[in-house]
Amino acid sequence: MLQPMVESIPKVRSVRGPRRSKPAKLRADKGYDFDVHRRWLRGRGIVPRIARRGIEDPTKLGRHRWKIERTIAWLTGYRRLTIRYERHGRLFAAFLQLAAAITCYKKLPT
Repeated sequence: MLQPMVESIPKVRSVRGPRRSKPAKLRADKGYDFDVHRRWLRGRGIVPRIARRGIEDPTKLGRHRWKIERTIAWLTGYRRLTIRYERHGRLFAAFLQLAAAITCYKKLPT
């Protein structure tokens, strides 16, 4: 599932120049440590930062991964997102967008 996920990344507007269509680096945990993934990423011009199985300490990747974990923790502070009550995915996505907007608003400097 790594390849479809990377291919579905939308173009990002940059301050100057054309829109970037791919990330410069990709960080992943040991579950993605396969030569096929590394070769595919390098072929697309993306630097793979994938922890190696049995070699690297998991705390090294954690230095960068804590930002993602922190953001997920902020979103799970909303009970409706933690325990999904909605039957339709579009309603869950709407509540997720609302929670992200509220979280961003709270983090803005006043």
